[in-house]
Amino acid sequence: MRTLIVEDEAMARKNLSRILEENFPDIEIVGYCASVMETVTWLSQNKCDLIFMDVELSDGNCFEIFRLADVKAKVVMTTAYDSYALKAFEVNSIDYILKPVELPALQRAVERARNANQPSDIAKVLAALAPTSPTKQYKERFLVRLNDRIVPVNTVDVAYFFSENKASYLCTYDKIRYILNPSLDDIEADLDPDSFFRISRSFIVSKLCVKSVTKIIGGRLRLSCEPATDQEIEVSRSRVDDFLVWLEK
Repeated sequence: MRTLIVEDEAMARKNLSRILEENFPDIEIVGYCASVMETVTWLSQNKCDLIFMDVELSDGNCFEIFRLADVKAKVVMTTAYDSYALKAFEVNSIDYILKPVELPALQRAVERARNANQPSDIAKVLAALAPTSPTKQYKERFLVRLNDRIVPVNTVDVAYFFSENKASYLCTYDKIRYILNPSLDDIEADLDPDSFFRISRSFIVSKLCVKSVTKIIGGRLRLSCEPATDQEIEVSRSRVDDFLVWLEK
């Protein structure tokens, strides 16, 4: 098998070459590359059957090679990656060897390469390793100051947040009101949008506190909430449509 070694560490490259030459007479090392761009250039001008490829190279991650070049060879990764990456390699029929490379692992990888009928499915690997958007963690409780105490208030117990006289407040379903340090903008960013809605510049309501909705002049909505408040709670005209969609979910 015509074999390319992609490895930017001289000692690792030398060690892998030695083990291959001493133990696998059917493997012919036809090239060495130490970077993403060097490998892309080599592959555009040469062909091989097998590639041993380090994950982290001198100019970036080796997966860039697969995005920039048409890799037709079988691929074996040499890596110190954690189980997340290793699982992706395994699921997609790409073998891997943990550094430092040792003979038993190399024998397994070469045997798999010999028996494989098709080149490595790089598209599946890239899909498996594609970063996913992390799940947003919403605030589960607020710490409020009450005289000389700090009191935790669970977010699920909050009926609404509002601003008044340049201060922010929350009101619980038990009709207890607490002052908060963050602005409504900061509070809104920490809330689950499925549970809370910013109806105006001065009010954020929970879905469960809304008891009824009344249309009023000007295309706005007036809400009846529980617990009741001493000021009218109205949905800004620009937010009416989005609010009704949210309330119906």
